[in-house]
Amino acid sequence: MLKVTDLCIKVHEKTTTDTLVKDVDLYMDRGDILGIVGESGSGKTMTALSIAGLLSRHDMEKSGEIEFEGINLLNVERRVLRKLQGNEISMIFQEPLNSLNPLRKIGWLVEESLRIHTTLDKEERKERALKALRDVELDNVEAIYESYPHELSGGMRQRVMIAAAMIIEPKLLIADEPTTALDVTIQAEIVELLKKINRERNTAILFISHDLSLVNTLCENVIVMQNGLVVESGKCSDIFNNPQEEYTKKLIAAIPKSPF
Repeated sequence: MLKVTDLCIKVHEKTTTDTLVKDVDLYMDRGDILGIVGESGSGKTMTALSIAGLLSRHDMEKSGEIEFEGINLLNVERRVLRKLQGNEISMIFQEPLNSLNPLRKIGWLVEESLRIHTTLDKEERKERALKALRDVELDNVEAIYESYPHELSGGMRQRVMIAAAMIIEPKLLIADEPTTALDVTIQAEIVELLKKINRERNTAILFISHDLSLVNTLCENVIVMQNGLVVESGKCSDIFNNPQEEYTKKLIAAIPKSPF
């Protein structure tokens, strides 16, 4: 379904060139759960944003291939990319309050992909949105539908983001640090919700995190990144229990273990 080959991302300043991602390869089939882990600045989020098609085409130099079901996302026409975004590939972020329009009610926000990608009328969109909110295990969805983002808790907002991302049932869900701003109890609930989505809908999930123990809870395979490079990859259980690279060993030792 997804094959990334030799992905490089460079930013050109006036006199210098910074390479943010270098020669990254990854592969995902339908229903896979893959983690990308690394410290801030490791290139993991840049890799995710490039797959989602959310990096500027003008400010950055990108090379290699990001092939999604036979389409190279790096050079595809913008109209084709827009059709894939939100429809086949969706993304959720670390802090929903920064991603959700504070001037719009939750119902309007959740329905956005339906307005773009379907011809459903207003009542049909509302019905689908309420179902999507129920599917992420929110209560009193009619009230939430009429609420503004600031009126919800952090955990509720993250569930709303997942509902919005999943409303058209994309094949790939990219989750960029979706639990970092939440307490450990809510983190566990969000991880279980992602597992449920994967299990029931066979949605592939690319999970970005700085916490290798959290990735080990959710993912089957993991890629460890440092300074834009993949330093280690393989089964989560193998890497977590028997890391080969010194950086991976330090990463495991430095980060508090997840309680899940």
